[in-house]
Amino acid sequence: MLRWFRYFLPKEERFFDLFARHSQTLVQGAQALQDMLRGGDETPVFCQRVNQFENDADSITREVLTAVRRTFITPFDRGDIKNLITAMDDAIDQMQQTAKAVVLFEVRTFEPPMREMGTLLVECANLVGRALPLMQAIGDNVAMLTAITEEIGKLEGRVDDLHDIGLKELFLKHRDANVMDFVVGAEIYKHLEKVSDRFDDVANEINSIVIEQV
Repeated sequence: MLRWFRYFLPKEERFFDLFARHSQTLVQGAQALQDMLRGGDETPVFCQRVNQFENDADSITREVLTAVRRTFITPFDRGDIKNLITAMDDAIDQMQQTAKAVVLFEVRTFEPPMREMGTLLVECANLVGRALPLMQAIGDNVAMLTAITEEIGKLEGRVDDLHDIGLKELFLKHRDANVMDFVVGAEIYKHLEKVSDRFDDVANEINSIVIEQV
């Protein structure tokens, strides 16, 4: 009965504007990360861009959490809103951790699998950006939302494969050379893989909301 009562009450729709703004920071952060992975003298510039987009995302996350506390009727369960925006924020937080590692170790060149991982992460971010507007009418978009989240899961699997391939190549390249180069490279691979894991978490949160709403 409560569910039907909530269905007919007017809902605060600004959450979708906030989701859209946050997803844009995800796309911008992923693009900056991809540019960073091209390497060269401009690498620190793109690291700084990742940091800036992460700061922007934090501000939007705070807006969402404040709105959850102050809004009487939300588009879907308050806990689901918190979990979704937190998962999104974790994704760009992990991008920032990747950029911090690059700055810390003064990395300027990146292995081909790293660059390919960066491309896939941009795809993940774009898919999240496509999914969120569809959640304004979940019942009409179940099939599309399911397809998008499944695609994110597939991309996460491809990133995992690249992580393993890259580590193996890195080991073979440096086993008779500088061990520190292997350690640094492995650290960057680890962070990039974690970004894809966080995008998979976002997909799982979207799926959870879809299941509850249909």
